[in-house]
Amino acid sequence: MTLGEPPAPPAAFRRALETLRPAEVRPEIELEDIPAPQRLAPYSGAVGASVYREDDELAVGRLIMLFDPDGQRGWEGPFRLVAYVRADMEPEITSDPLLGPVAWSWLTEALDSHGANYAAAGGTVTRAVSEGFGNKAEDPVTTELELRASWSPLDEDLSAHVAAWCDLMCLAAGIPPLPPDVAALHPRPARREDPKVP
Repeated sequence: MTLGEPPAPPAAFRRALETLRPAEVRPEIELEDIPAPQRLAPYSGAVGASVYREDDELAVGRLIMLFDPDGQRGWEGPFRLVAYVRADMEPEITSDPLLGPVAWSWLTEALDSHGANYAAAGGTVTRAVSEGFGNKAEDPVTTELELRASWSPLDEDLSAHVAAWCDLMCLAAGIPPLPPDVAALHPRPARREDPKVP
């Protein structure tokens, strides 16, 4: 280390960061690295995602990993994951009074089904209705679901938590999760010798 150079991040943070971006995800999901907030913890990393069906974007989200070697109040450990998911929904679904508990169960059941060990989970489910006025009066009314959650992973390997978050995004987009014994099929890229289809 040279003078003025920041110290290297702790090994536990580096190991966890490597598992924040999985090698494979469902073909409906596009992941990208995004800037992480710098003021919430000494170390952080983040990934963003969109869920598509053909060319239609059905849901967007982000997953932020926070790391504080000393922990913070309410964390129950040095790590905290913060998740956000937003998805368009039909008005009759967003008006259902059970939507909040059901959407929250999507997260907890996804974490449990992937064997993600966690503690101190909390969050909110919000329903939003957007109406246009003035020169936007002709715009259609839209209804959305927003889920914000955080929990403390109890392991440095975050891959199960990322998989659960991806399942949550798919459920919010109306796409059921894959059964545990079924692998996602990714389209095979065309090879030169493949015959052209007219």
